[in-house]
Amino acid sequence: MTASQWLFHAVVTAGSGAHAVGAPGLLAAQALARSQLVAACVPGKPFTSDSHGARYRASHSITEAPMIKTMLRGGAWLAATLVLLAAAGYVYYRSLALDELPKANPQASVADLAYLKQAVAQKRGRILAVVSSAERGGPAMKRAGYELTELARAYYVFQVNGYEVDIASPQGGKPPERIDPDDMGETDYAFLNDPAAQAKVVNSMALADVDARRYAAVYFVGGKGAMHDLPDNPDVARIVNEVATRGVVGAVCHGPAALLGVKRADGKALLAGRRMTAFTNEEELFLVKDARTRFGFLLEERATAEGARFVAGPKYLDNTIVDGRLVTGQNAWSTWSVAEAMVAALGHRPVARERSAEEISVRLLATYHRAGLDAASAEQAALPRFDKMLVLMHSVVAAMQWRAADAVNLQRLAKG
Repeated sequence: MTASQWLFHAVVTAGSGAHAVGAPGLLAAQALARSQLVAACVPGKPFTSDSHGARYRASHSITEAPMIKTMLRGGAWLAATLVLLAAAGYVYYRSLALDELPKANPQASVADLAYLKQAVAQKRGRILAVVSSAERGGPAMKRAGYELTELARAYYVFQVNGYEVDIASPQGGKPPERIDPDDMGETDYAFLNDPAAQAKVVNSMALADVDARRYAAVYFVGGKGAMHDLPDNPDVARIVNEVATRGVVGAVCHGPAALLGVKRADGKALLAGRRMTAFTNEEELFLVKDARTRFGFLLEERATAEGARFVAGPKYLDNTIVDGRLVTGQNAWSTWSVAEAMVAALGHRPVARERSAEEISVRLLATYHRAGLDAASAEQAALPRFDKMLVLMHSVVAAMQWRAADAVNLQRLAKG
């Protein structure tokens, strides 16, 4: 019987459990099959287990040495390649000079902000800023809260332009804030260090206690908490309907979720037929893959379902939409422009201010998406400063979406 026949017989025996051969027979068959396979490697020689076993071991001792050397050489080349890549990466990182970028001062105060010294003397009224009370939400009770930067920047824009700002939340008291150190600027730290502003935050009014007749405008701050406790909120609807008849309604990022479920006096959805924007499906799903489960809906989809004429801009860039006295912004990078557009909608020219490096970079990125690398590079060359990290972040986003050309071009733009 040949080796292949013995091996086949051994496999069949194991698979069928035949009693004629049994376990001892299976072992013997397997052993003989292995021996004949070895013998087959030396044709013309009679089979003996000892002689062929010796030849088998000798032949393998000869071939193993070159194999080991080949493996060692391959390992050495791999290690050298990794070292070179690491070195190249380090050199590239150093070329970006990220360690030399200016950082915001955590001790910044109101007195340090030149913008605030330009405040108008006239007292023009009051604006209500609404933040979420939801610290956690969704089936998994993920962290939520409101975004501090979306409150702080608008707060000072309103104040500089003559409006006193009150802060309210669904539950009242101190609402849960979300702070990302990478996003914090001088204005944001000044807000944290402003005793008057912090007193309003810590003691935020409950929405049920708000007298909407006192306010010229209402501004809904974003943050994931807004998706949990602002939609379909009867106090929100009451305040919005009161203000909308004579004043301005504004919201940014997830803040427009507050407008969902609000009905006008005629019973139609507030958003029906209105041009507006908010955090888009694309932006949401890029960051939170299970957003529909987490929030129960997507903001863009539900706004559209209520009849809104949703206007989506490029991902993570400023996009502020004004429809009469309704002002909405797509994401956190729209905060400044939403606040200033609300002031304009109230009938005043916003006080001029120096644009932040972040805002300059957002405009630079908008130029890139609209007109390409050459136009953006020409614009960048004329800029006194820009936020290099923000441009690099967009390069990373492009790489994660397999947009290789954009990833490379944005790195070139960041390097200047």
